[in-house]
Parts: sequence; structure tokens; C-alpha cells
Amino acid sequence: MLPRSRSSVVRALIVILLLGEMGQAGADPAPPPVPGWAGKGQLGYVSSTGNTDAQAINANLDMTLTHQPWKDDLHLGGLYGVNAGLVSAERWDAAWQANYTVSSALFVFGALHFEHDMFDGFQFQASVATGLGYKVLNTDASKLSVQLGAGYRDLRPENLIKNDDGAVIERIPGESQQNIIMSAGLNYSQRLTASTSLTDTFSLEYAAGNSLITNNLSLAVKISTKLALALGYALKDNTQPPSGLKQLDTITTANLQYAF
Repeated sequence: MLPRSRSSVVRALIVILLLGEMGQAGADPAPPPVPGWAGKGQLGYVSSTGNTDAQAINANLDMTLTHQPWKDDLHLGGLYGVNAGLVSAERWDAAWQANYTVSSALFVFGALHFEHDMFDGFQFQASVATGLGYKVLNTDASKLSVQLGAGYRDLRPENLIKNDDGAVIERIPGESQQNIIMSAGLNYSQRLTASTSLTDTFSLEYAAGNSLITNNLSLAVKISTKLALALGYALKDNTQPPSGLKQLDTITTANLQYAF
């Protein structure tokens, strides 16, 4: 039986594939990509007072440079949260992937990923991978690509020492760990209506010891040609975190999104 986080991801992927097949029927082929830069940035903030005193802010920037036969994707993200006067979340991540087009559906990729999370039990996680990708769907309304590769990862676990209030008072870094990894990914987007779109990004870095699974699901509704409101649900699963720490982190967000 699959753990809860993995079974949730599997169910989500099944729904995504079914939606993609529905979107493929009678759909127009996707137009050729426009050369140059395109992207979107989003920002969200939550503040609550009273029985719960908490504030959180998250920001993401995603940019794509198309220069056939190449396509470069860049991601920068950050999350910061305070609960009852204590920092409860702090995460920064960056990712870059370059795709080289082999045919209309097949591409070769190279990818870099770095993450620094103050509360997941790892001082950092960094990886490099390369492999092949395939566009399963590529219509004007539906896009689905999958990729599989191999690479190398460097991470450093750390023990978090907390006081009675839950504040981290000491961080004890462990030995840096290097592993060969298997890399897998899925990127999906579906235009549901003229103003509403659904996107999902899944990635897996599988290795002996800790494996990293992430999934980011987002529903965006346009309020103008450039602005949209986006609801997101993100999942991160470190399968073997240091002792005393949970392997699964989730975050639900509501963001203002700007496309350029």
C-alpha cells in the first residue's frame, strides 16, 4: 500500500491524465513558441490575529527563454512564516532546466536544483541531472510532458534542537551525503475556460537513503490580460528525514499572479 503522500500524488496524476485526454479531443495544435522571454511572478501574504497570531509570505518567479532549438526555464521561490512571534517556515529554492529539441515531441534536458529549508532537517539539497523528455500532449489547450533521467545529488542533514516554546536554538549539521539519483518529472497545463487554467508540476529525485518528491498544483483565474488570482497546493516529501522530523510538508496558498 502506498504512503498517503504518494497515493495522493498518484490520484492527482490520474485525474490530470484524464483531463488531458478530454482536452485533446478535437483540439487545435499548439502554435509554435514565440522566441524571447516570457514568464510570471506571484506573491501571496496571509496574516491572522486573535486566537492564532501568524503571518506568512510566499513569492515565486518563473521565466522561460525560447531560442530554438533551445528552451531555458528558470524558477526562483521563497517562503517565510511567523507564528506567535517565532519563525515557523523559511525556504528558498532555485531551479534551472535547459531543453534541446530533437523532434516535435522528443527533447533532451539538463537540470540544476538547489533548496535551502530551515525546518525540513536538511541544511541544503542540491542536484544536477540530465535525460530525455517527451511531449505526450501539445495542443493549444492541453500540454503534458514527461521526462526521465539520472544525475548526482549533494545534501547535508542537520539536527534541530528546540526549546520548550518550539523555537530552534541550535542546529547541528551532519555529514554531507552524495548520491547517484534517478530523476523523473511531469509538467501539465490545461486551459479549462477562456480565463481559467490548471497547472501541475511533479518531480522525483530517487536515491538510496532519502528521496525527494515534490508536487505543485495551481488553479489560476484571470482578472485582466496580465493579472490573475491563483490558488495553489504544494507538497514536499523527504522520505527519510533526520530523526524527530516529519517527512511530509504541504502548503496551501492564495496569490496574485502577474504575467509578462
